[in-house]
Amino acid sequence: MALLLSFWAALVPSLSSVVAQHPIHSFETACSAFASAFNHPGVKVQFSQFLPQGYNLSITDYPQSCLDSQGSSPVQILGADVCRVAILVDTSANSSMTLEAWLPKAWTGRFLSGGNGGLSGCIQYTDLSYGSSSGFATVSGNNGHNGSSGAPFYTHPEVLEDYSYRAIYVGSIVGKQIAQAFYGRDASKSYFMGCSGGGRQGFKLAQSFPEVFDGIIAAAPALDFDSFIAWGAQLSSIAGFDTNSTEFISESLWKAIHEEVLDQCDGLDGALDGIIEDTDLCHPQYERLICNETANDSSKCLTRAQVGKVRALYEPLYNDNGSLLYPKLQPGTETTSFDTYFSGTLSSLFSDWFKYVVYNPTFDTETLSREDLIAAASYDPYNISTSKSDLSAFERRGGKLLTLHGFEDNIIPTDISTSYYHRVSEAMSRPPSSLDEFYRYFRVSGLSHCALGNGAYSVGMYSFGLIPNAMEQDPDDNVLSRIVAWVERGEAPEYIRGTAFVGAYPGSAIAYKRKHCKYPATNKYVGQGSFTSENSWTCL
Repeated sequence: MALLLSFWAALVPSLSSVVAQHPIHSFETACSAFASAFNHPGVKVQFSQFLPQGYNLSITDYPQSCLDSQGSSPVQILGADVCRVAILVDTSANSSMTLEAWLPKAWTGRFLSGGNGGLSGCIQYTDLSYGSSSGFATVSGNNGHNGSSGAPFYTHPEVLEDYSYRAIYVGSIVGKQIAQAFYGRDASKSYFMGCSGGGRQGFKLAQSFPEVFDGIIAAAPALDFDSFIAWGAQLSSIAGFDTNSTEFISESLWKAIHEEVLDQCDGLDGALDGIIEDTDLCHPQYERLICNETANDSSKCLTRAQVGKVRALYEPLYNDNGSLLYPKLQPGTETTSFDTYFSGTLSSLFSDWFKYVVYNPTFDTETLSREDLIAAASYDPYNISTSKSDLSAFERRGGKLLTLHGFEDNIIPTDISTSYYHRVSEAMSRPPSSLDEFYRYFRVSGLSHCALGNGAYSVGMYSFGLIPNAMEQDPDDNVLSRIVAWVERGEAPEYIRGTAFVGAYPGSAIAYKRKHCKYPATNKYVGQGSFTSENSWTCL
């Protein structure tokens, strides 16, 4: 690690000399000249091009697996004039990563790095556009491999090391120095924003590289990653791979289960609005769904065996000695969890980890045993678990950590963020009121995994393909603006406010807004009017 740090520190004087050697006559000409002017071993600028605001960028060589995992075409409309810089970076003697930096003409002096989800080796172009159009010099990388498959990890530990921590660290360091070289000065403040795997990366940076970022947004983090893999595989194993089995629970039956969960839990917060405000209070009795002699519609009831299976699916994962490895699945996600966990097929996120990291490509994931799950939970390459709970160094450096997690998260349960928060409190001997100085955690009702959901889910993390500078920038409604306000003006968040839309995505009419509470407080309906009024709710 010391060698890695000294290597990248050596880049500083050589990068900063580029601008001095090539005086800037205009933003466009400086951008065009940047690639040919730059030269340093281990870091190659492949091209630099000026892109005007409103330009519709099509990335023709985007990996197909990135298209499949993101569910969208690689097309991005730019929200600002930027210099797009494509970079190839050596991360070790046998590994490298690709990185893009989008450098806005109207630079605020701030730097932003975006994270990667899943097993992603996909540059996030929406993040690049969002950050640059908000005035940040913004970078996103491929995490040390191309595509969303785990196959590049097999027999290539250096690639696995990149994925575990090194690529996001190196990409952030190089990105900051590229910005310094182009603008001729250091960034005034540096920020990171990521969700899921990117949320884990944010915590990894706070834990192991506290000097890199002033502010970190880490949402729905895949903490305790090795146990998460074991837990996800266990869920699919319990659900079963034989879709013709009489015990297999179909997607239509999961809809009936979801309706029953809402019937039992929706009103616990005081409002019947189709949203479970706090799933900690939700403990469904699935026995109510058992088919009996009076049942007149067997498509909406379960056999006793199926009820037992549902109950097992909503249990935590424990080690052989009885210690908790991973918390339970989130109630209220019965239908949205189907594709990932209940469909009869093991998600590629989990199967790839067993095939290319824990075992080998010939491993039959449909034969998963208890021993296999424990093997995955105990295998922690390059500390990918990201479990260090003492964040003292990040706090001493003056860093601010804003983390959030949706109560409708269908991939990673909210309880993992809650349990980590408690581990930090214990490790640092700090009560929540003291942790507030640098670490604040928000649970967001109606938010699914990272984005979308049934409630006021939009908090400013994603542009959803919209021109980002047209989005709400108020720090109360936008966590990127909020982390800036906290770091630079000391305006710490007491809540974050989410927005619900009439349509499925931002850009449609606003339905309502709701404030989401700072942990450990939870939202309670106290008004006499509509649940859509944010004044009808309070944090208790």
